[in-house]
Order: sequence, then C-alpha cells, then structure tokens
Amino acid sequence: MIEHLSFGVKDLARARRFYDAAFKALGYGCVAEFPGAAGYGPAGADAGGAGLWLMAVEHPVAADEKSGLHLCLAAPNRAAVDAFHAAAVANGGRDNGQPGLRKDYGDNYYAAFAIDPDGYRLEAYCGKA
Repeated sequence: MIEHLSFGVKDLARARRFYDAAFKALGYGCVAEFPGAAGYGPAGADAGGAGLWLMAVEHPVAADEKSGLHLCLAAPNRAAVDAFHAAAVANGGRDNGQPGLRKDYGDNYYAAFAIDPDGYRLEAYCGKA
C-alpha cells in the first residue's frame, strides 16, 4: 500500500549516522543519495527500492511522542531486533522500549522501540519464535 515515506530532518549528517547504524542491523541501508536527501531500503536495492527518505528541511514536522505516530520496521529475527535497539541507542537515539516479547500484541510479537535524533519514534518487529 505505501510506496515510500519521507521524514524531514534538521541535520541530515546526524540522521544518517543514526539510520545507517540502526537500519544495518535489520538488513537495510542507504540505497540512494541526492543533495539534501538519503533513501533507505533493502541492502543492495537501487533508488527505486527506497522506502524511507530522509530530507534536510528547514522546518521538520514536530515530533510528538504522545501522538501514537511511529514507523515499524520488519526484522528478520529477534537478534536483529536486539541489534537495531543497541545501534539506535549507541548512535544518537533514545530508548523507548527495550527488546522483548509484547504478549499484549501477540504470542510471538518481539519488538524494540527507539526515538531518533529528531524525535521520531521507530519500532523493529519480528513475529517469529
């Protein structure tokens, strides 16, 4: 249904450090670069495979941790969820929920939550045991 999303960021270099590290843990990477923009998708994809674009903008949408808005990313396994969270926190992000099972969401719902340097909320999720 969704072809791609774009997030406006204050500092593209800072955002790149965070997303390069956090997404690498999930098998994603920067697959396209243009002045003021970076596109992320499955490692090895071309620009058409970018599902998330970061764009340096003058006035990013203000992040609101209580809005319920977040981006959930598919992880291939639970170890990738753990690695995503560790990389996110080590590269300028903030913890928003340690890796673990979320029984309220489902028996095999394993996820971790982080907040990026601009305040956007991210989740990595694996539904396999």
